[in-house]
Amino acid sequence: MKESATYHIIERNEWKELNKNTVAPLSHQELEELTGLNDRISIKDVEEVYVPIIQLLDVYIRQYEQLQAQKNKFLGKKTISKPYIIGIAGSVAVGKSTTARLLQTMLSRVYKNKTVDMITTDGFLYPNAVLQKEQIMDRKGFPESYDMPRLISFLGDVKNGKENVTTPVYSHEIYDIVEGEFHVLNKPDILIVEGINILQLPANEQIYISDFFDFSMYVDAEPAQIEKWYLERFGVLLDTAFTDPDNYYYSYAQGNREDAFAMARGVWKKVNLRNLMEFILPTRNRADLILHKSGNHVIDHLLLRKY
Repeated sequence: MKESATYHIIERNEWKELNKNTVAPLSHQELEELTGLNDRISIKDVEEVYVPIIQLLDVYIRQYEQLQAQKNKFLGKKTISKPYIIGIAGSVAVGKSTTARLLQTMLSRVYKNKTVDMITTDGFLYPNAVLQKEQIMDRKGFPESYDMPRLISFLGDVKNGKENVTTPVYSHEIYDIVEGEFHVLNKPDILIVEGINILQLPANEQIYISDFFDFSMYVDAEPAQIEKWYLERFGVLLDTAFTDPDNYYYSYAQGNREDAFAMARGVWKKVNLRNLMEFILPTRNRADLILHKSGNHVIDHLLLRKY
């Protein structure tokens, strides 16, 4: 096992040995349903990489529950269950959503008496009408495009055990917030929050998203590799979702394919790559666990924070 100043650097062949003969708690079909477009993950990946992650999280969750109970005992207060919140960060197209969905399913199987919920910070993007009014539509996904006060208020309500907390719903079909539609969380025991911006430092806020996290993860890969996945996913969407007339990108699916890919490469370079290099990647070393991917979304090594 290699070491850096702040991380244990663990190669995959070392990491898989941490799984003490535990099989994947889901079927091949379930795994296929959880896997995102052009993502790649197998039952072998689950057993070698994700089962040890769940076992590690179990250590942290048990410690968290004990600390909460002891703290309340010290203060002479009744123990109130507060959710354990896990944050998952990383670039667009790196596979954060698949990781989040997979962990949600696996944690639900392990903790049969706990509610495990998941949200994405996409729901806290300002509606397109607001972005257009502020003339920052081309900065969608950048820090200023999110309603941070609302997201922080939401996380505060959830962390403090408030019932029936709502989050806006974002649609990747219309590329906008769905007006009048909400996701409701009713005091989950474990909450997974997935988003490109979850580990970013505050600008003017006194608190920030990461202040609410009990454990954070960053899904990592080389930018050139992520661009390849981004364009592969775009091609799949051109052949499937973008053929819906209501889809934001419908016109590109109906037009010249080379022009469509030229547009996608421009979006990657001007928006997604710039956002990655300026705002997302600099937050990587704030994560408790980094999952590094090579080609075909294969996790080849992990970095676990020492302290």
